[in-house]
Amino acid sequence: MKNFLLYTLATITGIIIASIIFFIFMIASLSVMIASGEKPVSISENSVLVLKAGTAIPDRGDPNPFAGFDPINMTFSPAPGLNEILRNLEKASTDTKIKGVLIENGFLPSGWATTEEIRNALKKFRDESGKFVIAYSDYLMPQEGYFLSTIADKIYINPSSVVDFKGLSGEVMFYKKALDKLGIEVQVVRHGKYKGAVEPFMLDQLSDENREQIKEYVGSIWNHTVKMISESREISEDQLNRLADKLSGYLATSALDSKLVDGLLFRDQLIDTLKALSGLTKDDKISLVSMTNYTKVPDIKKVTSSKNKIAVIYASGTIVMGKGNEYNIGGNNYADVIKKERQDSSVKAIVLRVNSPGGNAIASDIIWRELELAAETKPVVISMGNYAASGGYYISAPGTKIYADPTSISGSIGVFGLVPNAGKLLEQKLGLSIETVNTNENSDFPSVYRSMNVYEKEVMQQTIEKVYTDFVSKVASGRKKSFESIDSIGEGHVWSGSSALKIGLVDEIGGLREAIKGAAELAKLESYSIREFPVIEDPFTKLLNQLSGNIKMSFLKKELGESFRLYQELSEIKDMSGVQVRLPYFIEIH
Repeated sequence: MKNFLLYTLATITGIIIASIIFFIFMIASLSVMIASGEKPVSISENSVLVLKAGTAIPDRGDPNPFAGFDPINMTFSPAPGLNEILRNLEKASTDTKIKGVLIENGFLPSGWATTEEIRNALKKFRDESGKFVIAYSDYLMPQEGYFLSTIADKIYINPSSVVDFKGLSGEVMFYKKALDKLGIEVQVVRHGKYKGAVEPFMLDQLSDENREQIKEYVGSIWNHTVKMISESREISEDQLNRLADKLSGYLATSALDSKLVDGLLFRDQLIDTLKALSGLTKDDKISLVSMTNYTKVPDIKKVTSSKNKIAVIYASGTIVMGKGNEYNIGGNNYADVIKKERQDSSVKAIVLRVNSPGGNAIASDIIWRELELAAETKPVVISMGNYAASGGYYISAPGTKIYADPTSISGSIGVFGLVPNAGKLLEQKLGLSIETVNTNENSDFPSVYRSMNVYEKEVMQQTIEKVYTDFVSKVASGRKKSFESIDSIGEGHVWSGSSALKIGLVDEIGGLREAIKGAAELAKLESYSIREFPVIEDPFTKLLNQLSGNIKMSFLKKELGESFRLYQELSEIKDMSGVQVRLPYFIEIH
């Protein structure tokens, strides 16, 4: 037994020492990678810039060398941000080593507004540089990918590929029956007949109002998309809708016959085509350069410094109280960032990039206050991404000027509160009972163990009405309109960017680059440099976080695959606290 214990102790000690040595070795190896990753990159002649459009593209790329690091598989797969892609396309237009751009389509969507901004940048690249843009898909070209690809000179697909061109469908998941089976009642208080975010908890199907608005904004996005495709492909809008009705892209030969694509090529034939377009022979070498690597190529035209600065603040995710994290918008954290930039005399304008379905009302109000103060001293320009609705619109309201893409989702000026009652679950399903002793009549309000009484519902409704009145008043002030006019387009109604422009919720159609240029014009700047916020986390802190809490997420992503999104949505439900100004964002448009 003594020897057994000694051997066991020695084995455990060996494992611990080996783990420490491995960790130190890994840190050292990654440090070398960081050092090499920070060096400028040069590319060879006859290069083609590759845009991988089949991955989720965030608004902002993460310059952290650990970005995209998977501690489970020990691999790196960094995703370039929209800001990087836009800068790279501008840089590539005058780079003599870049002969053209290859769009490679994949499975994951990035959002219609993000896709359109990249599409517009590709059009500018092609028109101004005279260089080619080619699109290709090996297996499936989803609708967003096809929309992006239609700006290319030619669209090629693998002979066995599929073009997903069928029109848009909006799907909403309802939880009421499942909650009923569990014995959970979700008590809903809201202002806004269109405030569909609460419907999954209280109904088992769409209300007439919610169905109306979804049909309206999904239809607006589709009509805009078809118009753009029609102009690029020289196919009438009526014909495109007929092709969508008939699913004409699901056979590669049918997609070719319908002129949805220009050719059926295997990948080796694609490479030969790229060589020919670059003025090369089949025996010559051609280099395919990723967006991530091209970001590291110096831009000789780029202005590296200026005493005049524009602060670009990226607000992506759900709005929450406190500091938040890299996946959401912490009210206090963003307020501190905005305050610092408004007090900095070298910052002449602020651009807030909003990509949010909303969230906590108080957190939204904290951010609104700092933006309101900032707008009193310098231009504050809002750039709306895929979503800038409800709380996302709340924080946009103080903007001196608001830009949106036609396919952005905006509006949703409405408020709701949720109070779950799990008393039935605890008593009838789990056999647990709760006994409460109060010092006053409503000391346990709100309680998750019982239903609200009539008076408590009245108090909750008064709170909701107060927040809604504040919301509408602040939008009316920012938009320089009457309370009544904003209330008439409020009630939780969701609008597309195109519709929001018509009713005055946005000022101009345009993306991130247009918003930055607009901010420079408002600030009367001829030259300026850009500072991006929030500040990226220290690389080693990032690594330690990934080796701890984020390992769980890595496991879940790997096991759940595409279902990971649903897991995130359900996780957010349990974190909803306080009054919410939130879009009915559990809708999937595809």
